[in-house]
Amino acid sequence: MSVAGDIYLVTGGSGFLGKVIIGLLIEKACNVSEVRLFDRVIDAEHVESLQALVGGRVKLKVIQGDLRDKEVLWKACQGVGCVIHTAALIDVWGNFSNEEIEAVNVEGSQLLLETCIRQNVKRFIYTSSVEVVGPNARGDPICNGDEDTVYVSKLKFLYSRTKYVAEQLILRANGSSLPNGEQMVTSALRPMYIYGENSRFLLGHLDEGIINGNVLLRTSKKQAHVNPVYVGNAAWAHVILARAMKEEGKKEIVGGKFYYITDDTPHMSYSDFNQELMSSLGFSLPPHLPMPLLLIYFVAYLMKMLEFLLRPFVKYVPKTSPHLITMLNTRFIFTSDKGRNDFDYAPLYSWEVAKGKTIAWLASMVQERREFLNRK
Repeated sequence: MSVAGDIYLVTGGSGFLGKVIIGLLIEKACNVSEVRLFDRVIDAEHVESLQALVGGRVKLKVIQGDLRDKEVLWKACQGVGCVIHTAALIDVWGNFSNEEIEAVNVEGSQLLLETCIRQNVKRFIYTSSVEVVGPNARGDPICNGDEDTVYVSKLKFLYSRTKYVAEQLILRANGSSLPNGEQMVTSALRPMYIYGENSRFLLGHLDEGIINGNVLLRTSKKQAHVNPVYVGNAAWAHVILARAMKEEGKKEIVGGKFYYITDDTPHMSYSDFNQELMSSLGFSLPPHLPMPLLLIYFVAYLMKMLEFLLRPFVKYVPKTSPHLITMLNTRFIFTSDKGRNDFDYAPLYSWEVAKGKTIAWLASMVQERREFLNRK
């Protein structure tokens, strides 16, 4: 299980998941010589906290750059043994053009992969998502799905489509010949909806609850269960997989495969999950959707039509869409048994610990968010 002298490159290292992966590599991984944090935007406060964590045991190198910059990627990948590629554009609010999302999520991933092959990088882990599966437009449910589950879906979100394309590019590269005569091992992880400290989605739900008089918005029907995964466990899966990809007998098993990542977080709807985390902070949740689901779909289609009509004159981004409504109201549950069998994945944090850490973070943010929203 040793990763003696390994240099790791984590793209998106200042992001929600990337931060935790880097922390675990420094704290938990065996004999790591260097961790390189690569991101377009560097969080200086986070870097300071990592420097304190390193304590001279591991070299931390910070690289600010864009996935589309060949020169920066070339320097970033020199001497690297394992790349963990978490960087991606996740755009729910229409802040980026479709062309930019494609360029970063697909073309950037392809360029990184090609650079890794030229630089003799032996292991490449891609952070994919459960959203590359669905749900489909019909809202067909999945209960206890696994890597062998067949599910027909035409992906609607550009994010989902680009993540799937990039995932397949990287999985097909497994076994690629490197200039030094060795072969690359590639794998992908598909975490469920990731929650935990610093989640911008949880922060958004918190803001909505504050604006709505401490009442959270219900956007999911109660029976539309999903199984979120704690950010610490999603990150830990990357560290464990990186170890397995170096071991004879295991790298042959995990190479070219994707794995769903889950933990023991209770299964419930997205809205009820928000309530589970925020009820102790004084937030309530209505028991039912604000209107019948069919009427919600009707309103979403009207908003989509309005977006189309206004497009020549002004940029209008609807707050919801028919596919988002389907995603929030479809039972979509997977298991991570294959990860446990193939590379010994087991959650590092229990639900009780994950819940406690997340609630403590949310509690620390409430007053700050109230003051911020009052100033707007």
